[in-house]
Amino acid sequence: MSKTILIIIISVVVLFMGMVGAGFFILWDKIAQIPQDPSMIEGMAAEEDENVIGPLYALDTMIVNLSDHGGKRYLRVTMALELSDPEDVTIIESRLPQVRDAILMILPSKKYDDVSTTDGKIALRSEVMDKINSLLTKGHVNNIYFTEFVVQ
Repeated sequence: MSKTILIIIISVVVLFMGMVGAGFFILWDKIAQIPQDPSMIEGMAAEEDENVIGPLYALDTMIVNLSDHGGKRYLRVTMALELSDPEDVTIIESRLPQVRDAILMILPSKKYDDVSTTDGKIALRSEVMDKINSLLTKGHVNNIYFTEFVVQ
């Protein structure tokens, strides 16, 4: 056997052993993170409950002209409302014309610069959510998710 083949075989074996060792290290670290105390497991379940999304109500796509000079830009947006309670779906459905009207009064007042940045979209989400919540006598919108947001 030549020295180069022997060096290659030794290098492959050492590399393989290093990968196996790293795998065991990662696995051991993951096993160590599993809580053994039942109260810790309950705390993790409560934390997971906080991350659960409430019932969603999908709104139809809305297309509006933006208030830029000349009115050449338009916004096409589709939203989903996250509600606080499953019973709120019927409340939203009964007030759907008011909800759509409120949104359609807010969207055309925006300029391209207002909605082109992430901060602008967050501010728009907040403004729309506040307006919808002011319309509702019962129920509450927890969040709004933009499922489509196109500015052209």
